[in-house]
Amino acid sequence: MTDYILGIDGGGTSCRAAVASPDGVVLGRGKSGAANILTDPNNAIISITEAAKAAYRDAGFDEAGVTGASAFLGLAGTNVGDLTRYVHDRLPFRHTDIDSDGLIALQGAIGDEDGAVAILGTGSIYMGRKNNVVRYIGGWGFIVGDLGGGARVGHALLQEALLAHDGVIPRSGATEAVLDEFKHDPRGIVEFARLSKPGDFGRYAPLVFDHARQGDPQAIAIVKAGAASVNASLDAIMALAGAPRLCLLGGLAPLYPEWLSERHRSILVEAEADALTGAVALAANRYRQRTGAAA
Repeated sequence: MTDYILGIDGGGTSCRAAVASPDGVVLGRGKSGAANILTDPNNAIISITEAAKAAYRDAGFDEAGVTGASAFLGLAGTNVGDLTRYVHDRLPFRHTDIDSDGLIALQGAIGDEDGAVAILGTGSIYMGRKNNVVRYIGGWGFIVGDLGGGARVGHALLQEALLAHDGVIPRSGATEAVLDEFKHDPRGIVEFARLSKPGDFGRYAPLVFDHARQGDPQAIAIVKAGAASVNASLDAIMALAGAPRLCLLGGLAPLYPEWLSERHRSILVEAEADALTGAVALAANRYRQRTGAAA
């Protein structure tokens, strides 16, 4: 039976998979729903399996073949609790390696070289590599971490909208946009927040950045607060990186640079490839280590 490898990128919004030959040549791709094991581990297991099967179908293979694959998964939420083992033991693959979604993003963005990556999406996490040693900062989740991430930015806008409604602060274009959405009924905002997950808050982040660029004072204050947190974390991760190379990834990556310090803007580089490419590369590396196959 032919051996295949799987690279899997499981995030809080979607899960992507690629099936490849052992030398890393991608043969098919698949996509499914959210795969944050901290938020919903059982649903993550379903999404991971569905994405892998979709990749096999895209390659023209029988989806049942996923049970023979060697998979490397980069998943959101692996740095908290014992959920990684729970998920690992319930996946269908012959060999399963799980690490953070940050590691596959780092690998995809800068390959095997030294440098740093910041993923600024719904949450925020920072990785630096020096002499093949990877260090992490952040990624602790919305409740106590992810400062500067989209969920935090969107959550702050909802707070400001309620303050504006109550007359505590002046109204602005950004707060009016939120109040208009909820028909100026603050109870709607409260109910939305009560039922929401980080991604639900995160969808308001682009609105904040849009209004900040237009000079909205409330939006500017929120973005500057987020940028201050990001700058502080970038200072810390660059101190751990082996080279002055920084790559920003995630949905907020195109929005943050103009708000960051010049010391960080000056070392920004474009990503070589995406996180899924990084997952495939790591899956190929682990396969070679496991089997002794030539590179």
